[in-house]
Amino acid sequence: MQYVLFTDNLSDISTLDACRGARQAGFDGLDLTLRPGGHVLPKDAEMGLAEARRTADAEEMSIPMISTAIVDDDSPFAEDIFAAAAHYGVRRVKLGYWPYEPFGTLRQQLDTTKAKLARVVKLAAKYHVLPCVHCHSGPFVASGGQMLYLVLEDFGPDEVGAYVDPMHMTIEGGRSVWEMGLDLLAPWVALAGFKNFRWLPDERDETGQQRFRWEYVPLADGQAPLPEFVGRLSDVGYTGDDQPACDNIVSLHSEYKGSASFRKLTTPELLNQSAEDLRYLKGLFERFG
Repeated sequence: MQYVLFTDNLSDISTLDACRGARQAGFDGLDLTLRPGGHVLPKDAEMGLAEARRTADAEEMSIPMISTAIVDDDSPFAEDIFAAAAHYGVRRVKLGYWPYEPFGTLRQQLDTTKAKLARVVKLAAKYHVLPCVHCHSGPFVASGGQMLYLVLEDFGPDEVGAYVDPMHMTIEGGRSVWEMGLDLLAPWVALAGFKNFRWLPDERDETGQQRFRWEYVPLADGQAPLPEFVGRLSDVGYTGDDQPACDNIVSLHSEYKGSASFRKLTTPELLNQSAEDLRYLKGLFERFG
């Protein structure tokens, strides 16, 4: 298993400092942002990823995956990103998101999304890189496990991967739907991203209906059933000992800086919390994986 730290919330420090902080926290490498506002900008994909790889190698860290904003083959610098990923040994590329709107057109949007994904798959295949679709919650076409399955069902697991996420899958299916979604997605599982959350009461609306909001919390403190999720990952073969190391990537997201966090952490505090989360997560994989 390769444990990597998502660099989205480390944008205030360099790739070098991110490598050093993640290594000290116990990680094997980085889930590097290569998108607008990321550690590497799309227009600088080749040179930026080359420098990031040299930095990671010098720090004895890996970059087995990158997170991008690619949603079609004409996304800005999409081909440059896939080419750079292939050149520097990054075999997993997280794609961007396709928004869902308006209500009443989901069937049409699903067809449009699958057509866009087909073009991305063709481009990625040119470079022997696996594009992966994140199972995000909220108004996205690939929201939740079942919707992601509908997006992927016409593609082979060697063409595109599912990036599963217990927090987002629990938000969209708190009791059993997360599990059913993982069941459907089993052949495509290629990445797993971990974070956790809790529901909190919010303001009542104008009708008097109680509303709720969620916030990010440390892995052991949230409502996503991480022990059960890790166990199911093992059941679908993602954590199997016979898998190549590059096929067993776990990204820790550490979303602890924004207004949705249980507490707004500084970068040193985030790295300390990430180390604590990682110890907990490794314990789950040792016990249930």
